[in-house]
Amino acid sequence: MNERLSRLSDRWRDRVAEAVAFLDGRGFKGRVGLVLGSGLGNFVEQVEDAEAVAYGDIPGYHSTSVAEHKGQLVRGTVGGVPVVVMQGRLHPYEGLESSETMLPVAVLACLGVETVVLTNAAGGLDPHYVPGDLMVIRDQIDLHWRDPLRGLLADPMGAGAAVGRVPGPLRLFDADLSRALAEAAAQAGVPVHQGVYGSVWGPNYEPKTEIGMMRRMHCHAVGMSTAPEAALLHALDVKVVGLSCITNPSRETGQPELSHQDVVETGILVRERVAELLVAAVPRLV
Repeated sequence: MNERLSRLSDRWRDRVAEAVAFLDGRGFKGRVGLVLGSGLGNFVEQVEDAEAVAYGDIPGYHSTSVAEHKGQLVRGTVGGVPVVVMQGRLHPYEGLESSETMLPVAVLACLGVETVVLTNAAGGLDPHYVPGDLMVIRDQIDLHWRDPLRGLLADPMGAGAAVGRVPGPLRLFDADLSRALAEAAAQAGVPVHQGVYGSVWGPNYEPKTEIGMMRRMHCHAVGMSTAPEAALLHALDVKVVGLSCITNPSRETGQPELSHQDVVETGILVRERVAELLVAAVPRLV
């Protein structure tokens, strides 16, 4: 059995294995995996010899319901490196349980990727961040208050040590690869911050008091994904790198009204910059 598959719970393992077998039979292998957030899906245009399959055609997958998440898996190469790209992700606020939203990420790991780049659209909590800024994720604060991985792992206590639920060494985001991502940004002439990402369930734009709380907790950005994915990948011995696109300042720092369209439009404005950065980064991540 695939060693990573063996780390999944009995009730979940077969579903993941079925999707892995389906994709493996179609040549979906890679060294680097990428998960593309809202408005950032154009990166797949840079993938050479690309082949795509819709989520709805993969056994066990749900189709995405958020318009800006294409909902397909793409394989090919970037800078000569084999990649597998999730063009869009599933979210709990779509009415899905963790076993549904985490399944594509588990499949990505079980296809054998060594490193995954998690990207997202995020709200800026640091008052110095402006829409369009990029932030390499140095660490995260999981604000779900309920373990999104509950019931998904065969050895929760062992995996817990890996994801910080019980005492143990913890470095969810690989420091060396995060540095390589920042170096790639410099090479591409793309300025980046480095900071802490706060992850919440959503869908909402946080009230001022919650924003103040997260700022006092030293979160620099906040969003509705990524933290559970990072924890699961780390538990499966996949190296993780994170990149946030700051699509809006928090309301506490000056913007009175927000909408998902604002987020998407900012993503569209900077997506070429993000794609350029990722193209430069992929060869550095192997």
